[in-house]
Amino acid sequence: MMTLVNCSNCHTPLQLPPGARSIKCSICQTQTITHLAPPQPSLCKHAALGPPPAHGRKKAVIVGISYKSTPYELKGCINDAKCMKYLLVNKFKFPVSSILMLTDEETDPYKIPTKNNIKMALYWLVQGCQPGDSLVFHYSGHGSRQKNYNGDEVDGYDETLCPLDAETAGVIVDDEINTIIVRPIPRGAKLHAIVDACYSGTILDLPYLCRMDRSGQYVWEDHRPRSGIWKGSNGGEVFCISGCDDHQTSEDTSALSKITSTGVMTFSFIQAIERGHASTYGNLLSSMRNVIRNPTTGRGYKKGGGGGGGGGVVTSLLTLLTGGGLGSELRQEPQLTTCEPFGVYSKPFSL
Repeated sequence: MMTLVNCSNCHTPLQLPPGARSIKCSICQTQTITHLAPPQPSLCKHAALGPPPAHGRKKAVIVGISYKSTPYELKGCINDAKCMKYLLVNKFKFPVSSILMLTDEETDPYKIPTKNNIKMALYWLVQGCQPGDSLVFHYSGHGSRQKNYNGDEVDGYDETLCPLDAETAGVIVDDEINTIIVRPIPRGAKLHAIVDACYSGTILDLPYLCRMDRSGQYVWEDHRPRSGIWKGSNGGEVFCISGCDDHQTSEDTSALSKITSTGVMTFSFIQAIERGHASTYGNLLSSMRNVIRNPTTGRGYKKGGGGGGGGGVVTSLLTLLTGGGLGSELRQEPQLTTCEPFGVYSKPFSL
């Protein structure tokens, strides 16, 4: 079974490797000494359940939530997760054993996309991160936003992800995501987040957003908090490619694949890579937007909607989410955010 210990300094939950007597926190770098006895062999067939061990220099967490049998069900999110795993393994050579999948089809209790499981998976993703590592977080599901009260948002709203148990456990706020997976990334390592959800433009709370127009011209917007608090990494490269701007909604649709429902953003991301249109970050973003601007007609389901809740435990996802039809035009624009501005048409893209 998975063993968790709290960091002796910042109290972050850490996954203790089998037999280990100490562990270094990926958030504050404190070495925590444990007094746990070495695990004994178990004959229980469920003893190996839980997050996989780290393997090689590449790790990924993939989350797909369908919210099945609810009024806010999504049709394409688990398809997105499966397609993303296939892409990482076959195109970018991620070891299968280094990919942690959380979907509501899973039977392993640690892999159901609840709030706690998603957060534990994100801690696992960055744990032990070192120079040379390449990490990926992909999320396909509902997103929302809520009023910001600490003054670190340009638009006055925190962006959020909606886990399967959001009605009882609450949403995952961008500040939490930034603390868990952005700040620990060391110099020489890189993290890519691909987030297919509503209101996801600045879902990692990164300092700079690439504002690109329809001709491909761009400027970098400064989203650093007025408080001066640094929301970037510990020297490493972090990129977030999100489904839409902070005020837009993302769609599930069958208009693009012709075969099955997919997330519009995930489909356009994978298609750009498969067709060789992702040599640079600028080319990737432009290609994704071109696919989305020129779809055939179809029907869609919004991956979020409505306004923001007040914070704390969400009483009903129906107060956050609205459905909608999809005509001949998809009204969403994928966004790119990062820790430091760079030349998007000169920097090569690679996971």
